[in-house]
Amino acid sequence: MADADALNLGLLILRLVIGLTLTVHGVVKYRNGIGGAAGWFASMGLKPGPLHAHLAASTEILAGLALAVGFLTPLSAMAYIGVMTVAGWLAHRKNGFMITKQGWEYVFVLGASAAGLAATGPGEWSLDNAMGVTWSGVPWLIVAAGGGVAAGAALMAVFYRPPAAD
Repeated sequence: MADADALNLGLLILRLVIGLTLTVHGVVKYRNGIGGAAGWFASMGLKPGPLHAHLAASTEILAGLALAVGFLTPLSAMAYIGVMTVAGWLAHRKNGFMITKQGWEYVFVLGASAAGLAATGPGEWSLDNAMGVTWSGVPWLIVAAGGGVAAGAALMAVFYRPPAAD
């Protein structure tokens, strides 16, 4: 079994990689001009496009940073999973699994990694630990994964209208 420092290092690396990846994804939406993302969302059937572009970008930034530092980890993972659910369903599902064909492989791996962190907890080298927050285990995995998928599905149920076929 890994020693405590090795486990904490592994969890820190995982949190930083997936958290900062999502953060950068959100920052790029703003940096490249949120209008482009808004048009893309609207073209996929999420209207109003500007609302969803801002929701996606801000959730990516906030959830990504929170997960990276291990802050309220299961709730941060839930937000992360919600964004990945919408992205996977609307932008990637029709392309199959493999990312080489723009499939849903990448968003699935990121979302599953966030769910795994909800189960294990962020480790000792985290804000959760510093604040005495001990939310982890199977119940928190269910909250994060179930809540994230439910939130993504609810958003699509309310706002998604498939574009007319060409």
